Amino acid sequence: MTDRYAVTGAFGYSGQYIAHRLLDAGQEVITLTNSLHKPNPFGDAVKTYPLAWENPAALAESLHGVDVLINTYWVRFNHRSFTHTMAVDNTLKLFRAAGEAGVRRVVHVSITNPSADSPLEYFSGKARLEKALMDSDLSYAILRPTVLFGKEDILINNIAWALRHLPVFGVFGDGSYRLQPIYVDDLAALAVEQGAKTENAVINAIGPETFTYKGLAQTIGSIIGQRKPVLPMPPRLAYLAGGLIGRLNGDVMITWEEVLGLSADLLYVESPPTGTTKLTDWAQEHADTLGSRYASELARRR
Repeated sequence: MTDRYAVTGAFGYSGQYIAHRLLDAGQEVITLTNSLHKPNPFGDAVKTYPLAWENPAALAESLHGVDVLINTYWVRFNHRSFTHTMAVDNTLKLFRAAGEAGVRRVVHVSITNPSADSPLEYFSGKARLEKALMDSDLSYAILRPTVLFGKEDILINNIAWALRHLPVFGVFGDGSYRLQPIYVDDLAALAVEQGAKTENAVINAIGPETFTYKGLAQTIGSIIGQRKPVLPMPPRLAYLAGGLIGRLNGDVMITWEEVLGLSADLLYVESPPTGTTKLTDWAQEHADTLGSRYASELARRR
C-alpha cells in the first residue's frame, strides 16, 4: 500500500537518506524545508513546501493528506540566526499542524539521554519535544541517535580533518567518555520501518560499535594513515583550540555545551544496537576522502 510521507529537511543530511529510502519503497514523498533556494535533488519525485513557522494554517495545509510525518528538523547550537528555543517552538508548531491535518503517525528524531532537568539546552529541548509528542493524540516513534556518520557527516569528518592537518589531536579531559555512532542510512532505514508501524515506540538508535572519544580519534587516525599523538587536554583549552579552528574556517567546530554533553557520557546508552554498519568498516572504504576537506555546519545551512 502506498502512503504519503512528509519528511522535514529532505535536502539535508539524514532527511535525504530517508527520502531516498521511501522513494525506493514506492511511497509518495513531500518535503517541508527551509531550503527552497537549494536545487531539488529528487526533481519532480518530491514536492516541496516551506516550513511556514509564522503561518500555522499554511503549515497544516501542507500536511493535508499526509499519512506519516518524519521529522529531522533541529539546530545543533545557538546562533544569531537560529536557537534551540526557536527550534523547540517551531517543532511544537509542527506537531500541532500534524494533528490538525490528520497525520496518522509521527517519527521524530531526538537524542540519547534527553532530560527535562538537563542544564544543556540540546538535551532539555529534546526532552520537552518528546513529552509533547507523547502527550498528543498522535501515534509516534521517537528515535534517539547519538552521532551520525556518513558521506555528508560533520563530526567524524572533522576529527579526520584535524588529524590530517594538526601535529597532535587534543581531547577534552581524559577522553574516556563514550560514543556509539550510527550510519545515517541505518537511521533512515529505522525511520522508514517505524513509519509503517502503529504502536508507540522510543528507540535508542545506536550503531554496533562503542568507542571512547580518545579511542575514536586513535581509530580514525589509524584508518586514514594519520597516527598522530592523541593527548588529554584541559577541557577549556581544547575547546578554545576547537573554537579557533572553527573561526579560521568560518564555522563553529565545537560548542561548550557539546563538550559538556560528551564529557557527561550523554552519547552512550546501555542498549542493543539498532544499526548494523560499523564505523570502522565504513571509514576503511572512505579512507582516501574522509577528512580531506573541512565540513562546515554554517556553510551547509547557508
